[in-house]
Amino acid sequence: MTEREQMEFDVIIVGAGPSGLSAAIRLKQLAESSGREISVCVLEKGSEVGAHILSGAILEPTALNELLPDWKELGAPLHTPVAQEKIMFLSEAGGLTLPGIFIPPAMRNHGNYIISLGNLCRWLGEQAEAAGVEVYAGFAAAEMIYDDDGAVAGVITGDMGVNADGTQSANFEPGIELRARYTLLAEGCRGHLGKEVKQRYDLEKDCEPQTYGIGIKELWEVEPDKHKPGLVVHTAGWPLDKGTYGGSFLYHLENNQVAVGFVVGLDYSNPYLSPYDEFQRFKTHPKIVETFKGGRRISYGARAINEGGLQSMPKMTFPGGALIGCDAGTLNMPKIKGSHTAMKSGMLAAEAVFEEWAEPSRQSPEPASYAGLIKNSWLYKELYRARNVRPSFKWGLIIGTLYTALDQIVFRGNAPWTLSHGHVDHEKLIPADQATPIHYPKPDGEVSFDKLSSVYLSNTNHAENQPCHLQLRDPELPVQHNYQRYAGPEQRFCPAGVYEFVEDQKAEDGVRLQINFQNCVHCKTCDIKDPNQNINWVVPEGGNGPNYPNM
Repeated sequence: MTEREQMEFDVIIVGAGPSGLSAAIRLKQLAESSGREISVCVLEKGSEVGAHILSGAILEPTALNELLPDWKELGAPLHTPVAQEKIMFLSEAGGLTLPGIFIPPAMRNHGNYIISLGNLCRWLGEQAEAAGVEVYAGFAAAEMIYDDDGAVAGVITGDMGVNADGTQSANFEPGIELRARYTLLAEGCRGHLGKEVKQRYDLEKDCEPQTYGIGIKELWEVEPDKHKPGLVVHTAGWPLDKGTYGGSFLYHLENNQVAVGFVVGLDYSNPYLSPYDEFQRFKTHPKIVETFKGGRRISYGARAINEGGLQSMPKMTFPGGALIGCDAGTLNMPKIKGSHTAMKSGMLAAEAVFEEWAEPSRQSPEPASYAGLIKNSWLYKELYRARNVRPSFKWGLIIGTLYTALDQIVFRGNAPWTLSHGHVDHEKLIPADQATPIHYPKPDGEVSFDKLSSVYLSNTNHAENQPCHLQLRDPELPVQHNYQRYAGPEQRFCPAGVYEFVEDQKAEDGVRLQINFQNCVHCKTCDIKDPNQNINWVVPEGGNGPNYPNM
């Protein structure tokens, strides 16, 4: 058995995103106001705080105002207020701009800011450290620790310097045991430890299955005459068919930069669909392409997002801790925003944890008041009003859009019914012989690009001789089932070229699956969309993965 260094804290938080850092700051605020000391540690698997964060992003400052009311004086990186917004429905050759009066209230952005979420998290990390939080970047929480009663007692960081065959290299360093009374999981969407505790404690028994999307984003520097600071554009329609949920965003930041992205719901049915290629094709649309001609790409990344909303939120506490942020599924899909809700969930979890921590005599092994705090907050009210929008699109773009107008403009989100999602994403693919192949145009190298050149811009790095962090439960299934039945959807739903089916005369079927895990941008799409749930995403060595600048 490996001997490990041990460290003790009152609270451990896994993930230095908006929810994790907000929870850490709020814990320190509560301790200071009560004249007590509480030790808080935040673990971040990225090489630095913000390295793995990816979002559109428009920030609604509601939670930030509550957490740090003097954020302007403290220098928070919110520089570009939303000045103008448009919603467009695209056909292949043209498009229709929705009159402003018909924009649903949830999608209006007055008072919001176009930001880099990575930069905001870097700043929040500085505020947390200034408050006395210990923030450790480059340390991936790889395992849960359970006590004799079955409660979570902390985490173990991943071993460093392990060879691909599992042996220890000359640079081997064992992971560290970090123990705490409470552990908050703030890993983001489809966190692998969050997935484990949901299964262990059956936290999803009373909710609908989560449904997901994949968001793919590029950051561009455009020509000055094409830059309109504060402009927000959302589109729906082309290039997706009317039965596939998704759409785009263009956000004009400062310094001639434009963030452009594309979201595809992972409940799509055609195994030939490639979210990456849909995104590249989208940028060639006549109403979009002119923004980017003459510009240059700066960064690229991709991330799965929760779309299930209120119906898909699990029980958020377990013995020894709680789920916060996207580990709990707090994203508001109609708003296309999850940062402010993630921050609020972290703040409320901190209040529940502090209440329990401050009264050691309490018998409850978990922060029991968290659920009630959520239920009585604006976070719950917001998700309640949004609950019927995403599931309405199971009827297609046209009916979903009409229903959303009815639900959000007429009923204001308070319709006397709640729609069901009615599906699990990985079960939605139809066999390849029943699907229509999609032929994507060759990238032009000006506004559309191939996957590998895009991955290069993500600054992704994994040591080649480390164990593959994309684990196959059954190594035969990708060829025998996915390739034969679905034409190998892994090679299309992955936005980083991780999965390839290559000819191999030695293989029984003449083909084998090659996993280029070094390309992985940690989007988690493979863990979600694989039709057999055969791929299990686990953390690689700490510090490995993408390094997103200004994303």
